Amino acid sequence: MHTLRRSAALLALSVGTVASLPALAVDELHYNQISLRAEVSQEVARDLMIVTLYTEEQNTDPAKLAADVSTTMNKALAQAKEVKDITLRQGSRNSYPIYDTKGQKITGWRERAELRLESSDFAALSKLTGELLTDLKMGGMDFAIATPTRKASEDALLKEAVTAFKSRAQLATDALGGKSYKIVNLNLNSNGYPQPYMRGPMMMKAAAMDSAPVTPEVEAGTSQVSMTADGAIEVLMQ
Repeated sequence: MHTLRRSAALLALSVGTVASLPALAVDELHYNQISLRAEVSQEVARDLMIVTLYTEEQNTDPAKLAADVSTTMNKALAQAKEVKDITLRQGSRNSYPIYDTKGQKITGWRERAELRLESSDFAALSKLTGELLTDLKMGGMDFAIATPTRKASEDALLKEAVTAFKSRAQLATDALGGKSYKIVNLNLNSNGYPQPYMRGPMMMKAAAMDSAPVTPEVEAGTSQVSMTADGAIEVLMQ
């Protein structure tokens, strides 16, 4: 009986020792770990111009209305296609009824169709916009960072963020009196690349109705973009 009890006690001790090994491993993994954050930023030019134009008409005959809107849009598309380096995108097109004052009887129909133009050639797009405004109306003007520009900016900022993180890691290691460090984990995140934002309809002033088309004056500006490096290091002590 005593022998059995001693065996059971030894077995319990052995199991307890084995069970404590993972806990020790976890403690050792987090030994002298420090969380760090580094951030770098730069100003990036909004080099993509986006113009939204539209036509809106009404008629008692919905078929005639649709045909008139299509004619106007097709003319604008044909004119825009003659200009190089401009991307054309047809926006939304909606038709809805017009009711009488009592809101009970349909007295006509109204239809609106949009045309979206994109280009990095601001001068060409501005000139075209002025010409198209003879038949269309200005819906808005947007500016964004073109995809190639964004990718180049992200690549440059990524390198700078990693360098900044390593600099802080070395600074923290020296402050603790360590001899070196190793990176446990590192996360890189970019932000500040805005989606195109809509500017209000532009008021185009002309001396007379038959005057030359007005070319909109544009100023795209810049956006501040940044890259953050969040992670943890393990300081190796001397």
